[in-house]
Amino acid sequence: MISQLARTIKASPTLKLNEAAAKLREKGEPVIHLGGGEPKSKAPLDAILNCATQLNTGEIRYAPADGLPAMKKAVIRYTEEYYDRKVGPEHVVVSSGAKQSIMTLLYTILEPKDEVIFPAPYWVSYPEMVKLAGGVPVAVVPEDGTFQPTLREIEETIGQYTKAIILNSPNNPSGVVYSREFVAGVVELCERHNLWLVMDDLYNRLVFDGTVVPNAYQFARDLGESSKLVVVQGVSKMYAMTGFRIGWAIANKQVCEAMANIQSHQTSGPVTVSQWAAIGALSGVQNSIESLRLTLENNRNVLVDRLRTIAGVNVTKPSGTFYCFPDFSAYSFDSQKLAEFLLERVRVVTVPGKEFGMEGRLRISFCGTIKDIMDGVERIKWALDPAAPNELFLGDRKLVRDWQ
Repeated sequence: MISQLARTIKASPTLKLNEAAAKLREKGEPVIHLGGGEPKSKAPLDAILNCATQLNTGEIRYAPADGLPAMKKAVIRYTEEYYDRKVGPEHVVVSSGAKQSIMTLLYTILEPKDEVIFPAPYWVSYPEMVKLAGGVPVAVVPEDGTFQPTLREIEETIGQYTKAIILNSPNNPSGVVYSREFVAGVVELCERHNLWLVMDDLYNRLVFDGTVVPNAYQFARDLGESSKLVVVQGVSKMYAMTGFRIGWAIANKQVCEAMANIQSHQTSGPVTVSQWAAIGALSGVQNSIESLRLTLENNRNVLVDRLRTIAGVNVTKPSGTFYCFPDFSAYSFDSQKLAEFLLERVRVVTVPGKEFGMEGRLRISFCGTIKDIMDGVERIKWALDPAAPNELFLGDRKLVRDWQ
């Protein structure tokens, strides 16, 4: 009935959780969503005004497949300011979100059965996207139990079918920022083995404690038209503009031409008004990012402190993003069952670690309110700790522990 490829692709677990939480809320259930990847702050005023101005003209037309010229100019300025890298418009492809940028890039560079390497834990969509493009996903799980593999582990995974490596730093779901030495080493590795390196930099200004995110361009020897370094960015996370669906890729001219051709048949150009909103965000006052970053840093501190009060839970403090990836294996190694248990028993949404390539863990988001974070962790602790009081009140609803 459906194709073999379609049968191999799983639904996005985060979107499925959003749907489940929404249905429970519609029924009046007191759900706390700690699984989301969406900042609660509003889009920057400059983005809204720029979008509204365009809407008010009534002239909402098709955009070029690779993005509006004005949008490309904004990306070029952004890249020069935050990456110290000058590029031309022929090196920029604007897409309907960073997810489409990566997907279109994979269509562009992969042949059937080509392998794409990425460290675990990894963003849930990487394996499915690689499979959709006809490739084979290859996750590298660090042997030492940390969130950053060694260069040796990466290199030992490279084989005759390896075509690309994807690095996401700061990392979703762990919040780890890969070290300067690691990023430099992977750049050198890719150039030596003639591999593509895709830098998924979507969270790179949402970092804490003075952390500096390594800039891959600084380590590359080849930055000409034969360069296989691709940087992917977007406005969804840092500017809290998830619904606008605008991202972009910086790559060599040949790749950008091919990506534009694919997008022309896939979706045509990104939504015009969304691009004007993104132009406003990139070109306007940047204090919204710092405001969001400070809020997230405080939220992170509260979450980590609360999680560390749960006996047996091991927490690595995130250096960026708005996710934490604690180890709950002392309670259950089956993260799917644990996430379902917490949703069923105490109405807290988390994301199973197995979806990110590591069992026994849950991804917990701290981009919500402080109250949700505190109440959510308190519910988790009550559900797991056998020494906790036998009853818990969720508003007017009384829960009684009837499990061990």
